[in-house]
Amino acid sequence: MSMFCIIFAAMDKKIFRLAVPNIITNITVPLLGMIDIAIAGHLGSAVYIGAIALGANIFNMIYWNFGFIRMSSSGFTAQAYGARNFTEAMNVLIRSLMAGVGIGLLIVLLQYPIGKFALSLIKSGAESKIQVETYFRICIWSAPAVLGTYAFKGFFIGMQNAKTPMVIAILNNLLNIVLSLLFVFGFGMQVAGIALGTMLSQVITFIVCMLMWLKFYGRLRKYRIKSSVFDAVAIRSFFRVNGDVFARTFLLTLVTTFFTFVSSGMGDMILAANALLMQFFMLFSYFMDGFAYAGEALTGRYVGSNNRVLLVRMLKRLFFWGFVVSAVSVMIYLFFPNQILQILTNDKAVIETTKSFLFWTVLIPVTGFAAFLWDGVFIGATASREMRNAMIFSTIVFFACYYIAVPLIGNNGLWLAFILYLSVRGITQTVWAKKAIRFRSVI
Repeated sequence: MSMFCIIFAAMDKKIFRLAVPNIITNITVPLLGMIDIAIAGHLGSAVYIGAIALGANIFNMIYWNFGFIRMSSSGFTAQAYGARNFTEAMNVLIRSLMAGVGIGLLIVLLQYPIGKFALSLIKSGAESKIQVETYFRICIWSAPAVLGTYAFKGFFIGMQNAKTPMVIAILNNLLNIVLSLLFVFGFGMQVAGIALGTMLSQVITFIVCMLMWLKFYGRLRKYRIKSSVFDAVAIRSFFRVNGDVFARTFLLTLVTTFFTFVSSGMGDMILAANALLMQFFMLFSYFMDGFAYAGEALTGRYVGSNNRVLLVRMLKRLFFWGFVVSAVSVMIYLFFPNQILQILTNDKAVIETTKSFLFWTVLIPVTGFAAFLWDGVFIGATASREMRNAMIFSTIVFFACYYIAVPLIGNNGLWLAFILYLSVRGITQTVWAKKAIRFRSVI
């Protein structure tokens, strides 16, 4: 018995060494979103809350579609680390940076048609649209920095280094908070101030990423071989995985963005209420992603070293701790929802509207934790095809439920569709997991 305890303790230590810094990193992201919502919530109108939610979702729609830059960087780097192939680790970083910064520059060049299309999807009032456009036109300039940061973050995680992304994220979020508060309450810039704070913090963060890489991994430059960066087989694998993850992330973004845009057509109060409720989801998702990132790094490491025993052991402990986190989240959402809402806004009308739908937040951890953890495992194993197919199936379920339930029960139908979507993702990936990873000669 003591031998099993020692084995489990050793694996738990590896998981928490990666998970805890990533939890700290990720927990700052929803907290930052909450602070942006909270700043808007104290400007005296529900329009500002909705505008920030819509503006942020436009960028989620843009950036989440290119989340493959971080994911493929993490998965491929972790496998290279497990195989002790530092030349390939350098190649992965270079490819990811070229893709990230290049796509970011293209987004800046195409900002006007992108913005026009995004704004055309918004069904709320004219005042809300004006505020959303202001937010968009400022934040768009940091696109190359944001996607370049994705590449660095994936590389750090793949190298089993969770502390550096934690420091970078904390710095970014502190800058964002301080600058947003300064521009909004110091200079009276309202939504424009929140946007300017966000944009400047993202640019500064990218610069810090480059400096941190030079400090901790500059020695790896000796492993750089220019001819191998564009190796045909590696490039095909890179784009195959990225294509699958792009399709998966596009559908994830489609569901999340569709959710918010549909909310905007239900009136400013429902839009504001759903924006607040989605903060419960974001808080849980980024917290759970801390363990998912640990799963990415360790799965890639054990796949790269072809270590079946440690991979299976890690999966068992990863899902044990995922269940624990899910149970704790349920308790918090069940007993302390009012306290969370009061932090987010002082608008009593919005709070009362939100309370009508609070019961859905309790289902989020129960239905969502498996999907998040399997995403991390599949990314680490570069099992991109199976992850893509699971997302396709769950998206079909979401829209089928939406078109059936919303006409009957309104906003409750929208939340029912979202909860089913989370459930189906987790169930499908659980069924396919063994086959997906065994396909790579591991299990």
